Amino acid sequence: MFFEGKTGFYLIGIGGVSMSALARLLRDRGFSVRGSDQRESEYTRALRREGIAVSIGEDEEIAEDCVVYTAAVGEDHPQLSKARAAGKRLIPRAELLGEVAKLFPHVISVAGCHGKTSASSMLAHVFLAGGRAFTCHIGGEDLSLSNYFSAGGEYFITEACEFGRSFLSLGSETGVILNTDLDHTDCYKNGDELFAAYLAFARNSEKVVVCDDDLRARRIPHTLSFGLNGGDIRAEDLKSVGERYSFTVSERGIPLVRVKLAAVGKVMVTDALAAFAAARLAGFSAEEIRCGLESFRGVKRRFETVGTLGGVPVVCDYAHHPREIAAVMETAYKICHGTVRVVFQPHTYTRTRDLLSSFVEVLRAAESPIIYKSYAAREPFLPEGSAYTLVSRLPEAVYVQSPAQLKRRLLGFIRPDDLVLVLGAGDIFGIAVSILDERTASV
Repeated sequence: MFFEGKTGFYLIGIGGVSMSALARLLRDRGFSVRGSDQRESEYTRALRREGIAVSIGEDEEIAEDCVVYTAAVGEDHPQLSKARAAGKRLIPRAELLGEVAKLFPHVISVAGCHGKTSASSMLAHVFLAGGRAFTCHIGGEDLSLSNYFSAGGEYFITEACEFGRSFLSLGSETGVILNTDLDHTDCYKNGDELFAAYLAFARNSEKVVVCDDDLRARRIPHTLSFGLNGGDIRAEDLKSVGERYSFTVSERGIPLVRVKLAAVGKVMVTDALAAFAAARLAGFSAEEIRCGLESFRGVKRRFETVGTLGGVPVVCDYAHHPREIAAVMETAYKICHGTVRVVFQPHTYTRTRDLLSSFVEVLRAAESPIIYKSYAAREPFLPEGSAYTLVSRLPEAVYVQSPAQLKRRLLGFIRPDDLVLVLGAGDIFGIAVSILDERTASV
């Protein structure tokens, strides 16, 4: 057994959304946990408040025999290098997540390029409403449950990330595949290679839920399917007020229950159907699922209104893939009475380079979009995948590279009734918050 004889873990990159959740989970399981990160964040401060020691930087000595690290930590990281030289057990984050999942009798894993955080959070709300014993590991921050919540050890609900094929470390009772869009082209040569990884993920699952609207996903052998246009679990009589949707859920043609979502955006309907299907396989009644879905209020950085700039509302969203951007822009257009002022920060050079034409196509629909300098994440600079290259393909776009420039440009553009839409998975969220007139209480 992986955890036998182990008493303490040191997490390099403990301030990450997944790593901080794993730190809390290990602590709750009785292990000694501490770690380090490159910078302070809300997560590092929260961990300290909860009694988990966090150091900032790369110099702290590691006494623990087990050292966990993320994909963002390079092989030459000083602490990792010293731990390797000292003969300590080095554990990738994905491996630890896979071993943690084995501690639970039942595991539900949610995979897909888009929607993992919302669908996983919705499932957690269903389990909470239904009074089941469960623990969730979320790759974002649910507005009420945060990125980790534990109410028992029967079920484990987790996001299953395709980056680096890390989701293949998970064995699941139920594996959910939301979509199979091409992404992480630094890991996958093409869509076929990515699809093969999803197939392998499905083979590691006893029961499989797939999106019937995704032409590739529907080809995966499955137990149950869902979709807006087809599948076993469907949304019928779809209606919206202010981009908050209500619909009747049918199962194999039989109407079951009417659901009214509080979270904004049509994409939330698809995520809700996925959660509904997975919950049905876990034995929930339609009414229990309805109560859980309706208690879900959203996730931070998912169409989140964070404050105002020049009196105009500023909405932030994690969207960093062309399909996500298109969906979020569609939602914004429907609720904005003026002009949607789009700010986008490209996330990783390889994604921008390999999906450049798709980024150009979707951003061309925006009026004078502002492109903020790229967030490199784990990658070295690639000029052909830079924000500046993206701007060169968008004649009306404006390039900025500092918070001051961004604020000046926006104040020059915005008018009453406009909406500022800030998109990206990098540090653009903090940058946007830093230039606001005022912040909302939820930020």
